Amino acid sequence: MASTRAAQGPIRVLFVANRGEIAARIERTCRRLAIPVVLPHRDADPGLDLLDADAIVAAALRSGADAVHPGYGFLSEQAAFAQAVLDAGLRWVGPPPRAMRTMGDKSAARRLAASLGIPVLPGYDGDDQSDAALLSAAERIGFPVLVKPAGGGGGKGMRVATDRAVLSHALMAARREAAAAFGDDRLLLERHVASGRHVEVQVLFDALGHGVHLGERDCSLQRRYQKVLEEAPAPDLDPAVRDALASAALRLAASVEYVSAGTCEFLVDGDGAWWFLEMNTRLQVEHPVTELVTGRDLVADQLRIAAGEALGIRQADVRPDGHAVEVRIYAEDPAAGFLPATGRVADVLWPERACVRVETGISPGDEVTARFDPMLAKLAACGTTRDGALDLLARALDETVVLGLTTNLRFLRWLVRAPVVRDGMARTDTIDGHWPPPGGWEMPAIPEAAWRRAARELLAGDPGAPAGAQSGEAEAPAGARSGDPWRAGWRIDGVATARIRAGDEERTVRVALDDADPEADGLRAAADGGIHLDVEGRSVLFRLAPAPDVDRAAREAAGHAGSSAQVRAPMPGRVLAVHVVEGDEVAAGEVLVTLEAMKMEHAVTAPNGGVVTELLVRAGDQVGGGQALAVIGGGEGAGPGARPA
Repeated sequence: MASTRAAQGPIRVLFVANRGEIAARIERTCRRLAIPVVLPHRDADPGLDLLDADAIVAAALRSGADAVHPGYGFLSEQAAFAQAVLDAGLRWVGPPPRAMRTMGDKSAARRLAASLGIPVLPGYDGDDQSDAALLSAAERIGFPVLVKPAGGGGGKGMRVATDRAVLSHALMAARREAAAAFGDDRLLLERHVASGRHVEVQVLFDALGHGVHLGERDCSLQRRYQKVLEEAPAPDLDPAVRDALASAALRLAASVEYVSAGTCEFLVDGDGAWWFLEMNTRLQVEHPVTELVTGRDLVADQLRIAAGEALGIRQADVRPDGHAVEVRIYAEDPAAGFLPATGRVADVLWPERACVRVETGISPGDEVTARFDPMLAKLAACGTTRDGALDLLARALDETVVLGLTTNLRFLRWLVRAPVVRDGMARTDTIDGHWPPPGGWEMPAIPEAAWRRAARELLAGDPGAPAGAQSGEAEAPAGARSGDPWRAGWRIDGVATARIRAGDEERTVRVALDDADPEADGLRAAADGGIHLDVEGRSVLFRLAPAPDVDRAAREAAGHAGSSAQVRAPMPGRVLAVHVVEGDEVAAGEVLVTLEAMKMEHAVTAPNGGVVTELLVRAGDQVGGGQALAVIGGGEGAGPGARPA
């Protein structure tokens, strides 16, 4: 294997079997190295299914590429895909398929680690996948136990079971989600450590058998087993533990003749005990923090290794310097249990600061759907100290604007300033234990300045103009063009007055259109019939309110009367299961429907108690965001009432 790779020579054209921010990240390095890149969504086949291995290989061959980089997600950890790339005569920018099969199977990786004397959590990784075998194993391990898919990653399919009854449901749901996400419904069990640290070690091996580690990252800040904030190095980690983790990572990788970049993940408890969890046989989402403290370009390293070159560095040459922190910006609603959000990107504004790195693949006009992962971008900052890096990241987040979508931006601004994070005390359960913060997390009232700016923009500009259009570009108010005096506003003594709506709130706003307004700065984006403004990290859509209407007022009054509640889908998705029938009496919080969106399951719950008077969907139905799923009589309010399944 090594001699074959060594004779391959430089890569001529690279096919990136991915999309979004990682595709842009890989292209940036290739541009620096003068390696032509083919991005399927842009250059080869916009409709290419990135989960269809045969189609990807065929597209790569047609493009004239001689190498394939999988990025992360999609098929990046599928050994069969790597083998198909190699069988087609293309180079695979990643580890050998055999190493991927061993380390990509969490059960096999656990057994390998144990054989090398590397600690693993008490658990079950056997071939017998019957409920009886798993229930018996859980009793032996002791509750609570963590249910994990044997293949895949990203937190999909993982469940905590606190007793036998919960475990039975967890097994069914985890199998279903694992099969949908990875095509593999095998499960393993591990003892659940509620408050540990998630620490991972970056390794790099060439095809000649030489390998180094590039230090560790702390990825403890997670929710639903998906990482939110990562940093390097891990704060306040015992030096003996740090050395032990690095040694274990190198031994594991060497034992399978690993090649390319990879990451070994570990769990560390408060007493310094540690256990191997799994190995990711690809580039990690959080690789920028390692690059910022080591000065390396891991994509460039991968490409050189795939070209057969020697690693060229020794362990003594790796000297991490300073500190780096990264956060992930997701299209999701933290105030609604971090439910994924969809919609069109109206406009974006990224910080431009020294020592701040922005990784993104979104542009104004892009549609964010339930088909892909909701991550929109990553922001990373570095400094000579951890406090300095966090301070810089906080300022960068304050300067970031994403319009048109609900995002976790405001949540991230809170997170990087939270005392538990600043003190370096984050654990895997920190977000669950500290979110929402004491006193709740209500959205703040829209400030008067935003209402005035919205009124000024809507009356003076064209709310139907393309995203990014500035006020003053339009020639006449939208209402004046439509001939609707209500929408145009009315003037008293030279002051324009208009009725403006944002969400469920309406205001009558008076503005002097010709006066300079120092509060009118900042990004805005036009929408169909309205404008998006950034209000403290959230995108708010303002519109001119419709004219007074007796029927509309009557409908709204009836909607608040409390006679019934419509339960709506919180996002587009597919109905996996309906758990009630018409006539059932349900309590507030009871699960009514399970939806699948973005390869994960979401339970839609009753917002109030009452009787199910109508069921509007069946298992297998595709539903849109906001679509009515059921009606509950005898209660008050309405809403999605969704939470993770």
